[in-house]
Amino acid sequence: MSSRLFSRVLDVTTPGRYPRAQKWVWRRVYNVLNRFWSDGDWRFMNYGYLPFGEPFPLNADDEPERAFIGLYQQAVEGLPIGGARVLEIGSGRGGGSRYIARYHGPASMTGLDYSPDTVKRAQSLNGDTPVLTFETGDAEALPFADGSFDIIVNIESSHCYGNVPAFAREVERVLKPGGWFTFADMRPKNQLKILNDQLTVPGLELVERKNISKNVVGALDAADARKRQRIERSWFMKRFMKEFSGSRGSQLYKGLSNGQIVYEARRYRKEG
Repeated sequence: MSSRLFSRVLDVTTPGRYPRAQKWVWRRVYNVLNRFWSDGDWRFMNYGYLPFGEPFPLNADDEPERAFIGLYQQAVEGLPIGGARVLEIGSGRGGGSRYIARYHGPASMTGLDYSPDTVKRAQSLNGDTPVLTFETGDAEALPFADGSFDIIVNIESSHCYGNVPAFAREVERVLKPGGWFTFADMRPKNQLKILNDQLTVPGLELVERKNISKNVVGALDAADARKRQRIERSWFMKRFMKEFSGSRGSQLYKGLSNGQIVYEARRYRKEG
């Protein structure tokens, strides 16, 4: 598979362009990736984040995942997670939910993902964390009661959704009054206003918003050699995976580097 095919996938899955096809395509892409990228030492599928200041503390066995864990650390840093009920929407292979559960002391940590194959992979990779559970579900119709969670985390997942406003309304619904929603994802620069509108929901107040593209590029650089080593072990989908993984020279890497693609981190709080 080539970068040309990757371009076609991006065209179909551009947020808002083909909403009915978008979720269907991404679900199958991630199911295929779980079969292709089956390594037991890969708990993450995000592009990562490296802070410019002092590195945050990690146990030695988590150091290989520092670049990917960083995206979660910046998302939850300073939030009242100790003893909280936390939900990650779009939890993927579960590494981020595992990090939050092991380092930040929530009462419960639930990871939700749309892909059944991905949920099974997350369960098999993260069975060592007692307060952590994973479920299959739709971000646009969450299978939880109103006010079920104190904190909701959504990392590099919303670009897969067919109806982002429905997702935002669901976030507001299942958050308790005073709860926090922490969000990070990328968009083409010309779609940022659309994203603003999509995430503007009565009852959710935007508290913080920042461009973290440079930090993400730093993480892509740090993880590049490891990713390329894994990709080179298989001829199948090699070119596609170089694009999908954000390797140096890929469309995504170039876009984040030149500002045509913007990676944003945001925090919202529910009124009450």
